[in-house]
Amino acid sequence: MLHRITEAMGKIRTTRHNVVRWAMAMLCLATCCPAHAQSVPGPIAPKAGQDVQKPPNIRVNVNLVSTPAVVHNANGDLVLDLTQQNFRIFDNGAQQKIEGFDLGGAPLSVAIVMETSSRIEALLPAVRRTGILFTQTVLGESGDAAVIGYNDEVDQLLPFTGDRDAIERTIDKLQEGTSGARLYDALSQAVGMLRDRSSSRRRVIITLAEATDTGSEEKLGAVLREAQLANITIYSIGLSTTAAEVRGPQKQNAPISATPPGTFGLPPIPGTPQTPTTEQQRQGNIDLLGLAVWVVQHATAVVHDHPLELATIATGGLYQSTMRDSAIQSAIDTIGGELTAQYTLSYRPTGTGAGDYHEIRVEVVNRRGLKVRSRPGYYLGPSGN
Repeated sequence: MLHRITEAMGKIRTTRHNVVRWAMAMLCLATCCPAHAQSVPGPIAPKAGQDVQKPPNIRVNVNLVSTPAVVHNANGDLVLDLTQQNFRIFDNGAQQKIEGFDLGGAPLSVAIVMETSSRIEALLPAVRRTGILFTQTVLGESGDAAVIGYNDEVDQLLPFTGDRDAIERTIDKLQEGTSGARLYDALSQAVGMLRDRSSSRRRVIITLAEATDTGSEEKLGAVLREAQLANITIYSIGLSTTAAEVRGPQKQNAPISATPPGTFGLPPIPGTPQTPTTEQQRQGNIDLLGLAVWVVQHATAVVHDHPLELATIATGGLYQSTMRDSAIQSAIDTIGGELTAQYTLSYRPTGTGAGDYHEIRVEVVNRRGLKVRSRPGYYLGPSGN
């Protein structure tokens, strides 16, 4: 009996010795092969009461730049049969790789900005009739829209919605406001609303307004900087103050000139001496493209002239002036046609240098006699410049 007990105790010692040897081998393997030790899937649950350390936020500065491009032939007709291979795009002179290419396919988000100032009282009936034109001609099947009205105040009349009836009702019930015209503040609000829309949608502002701003806190250049960085295209339909005055109540006295005869009522164009010749050019053959670039580069500058045209040039859109009600309808039809035929080119800037302002140039190759319109650039410098 004693012999059997001694034999059993010996087996227990042997088993315990083997277990210790196995445990030591596993510990050695884990120490010598950390890669295998780290390959255990799934997170390790923290112990009770132990603080959880979150990984640091890593921000990668990757800018996808998109620019609209509209192409016309020599007869002024829209060209719809181009492919990605027909386009070359340059950023600060460096050719870029086109990563995204589309022709009028992405759904639209349109911020409709409408002046409701008493200054255009006589034109408001025509403006109110444009709702169905926007829903049927511009938005398409998958588009949505918001409506902003402005005078001395800026009011969000309708948030973004795809409800066509709501859009038409909102525009049909526009109310006349005070005599102010805070155009730049209204554009700024539109940019802010569009910035929150999905990047998979084309972002567009359409304004029906006079080419006048009074009382805005925002500066046009700063608004256009933000619009460019948010890939927003601005289209403008210029309401005619002259037409409103002709249709409105007759004024008893002509307005008094703000400046004495022989003097200039506006400051000179930056870098240009002020002469009768330059003032005449200002009203006609002024370089609006150059002025649009200057306005974006100098965001705090005060802009009095051509604000609607500058907004469209800076973002690749189109400005159309109107004198008659039918011209307003025609302008909306034109915008709808352009958005259907709008090419969208996207790229990530490389080799462009460190300049604050980036010039964009889009070219069409392998096709002669075509004219392309796109936005001239974007600004990446500090917003206070």
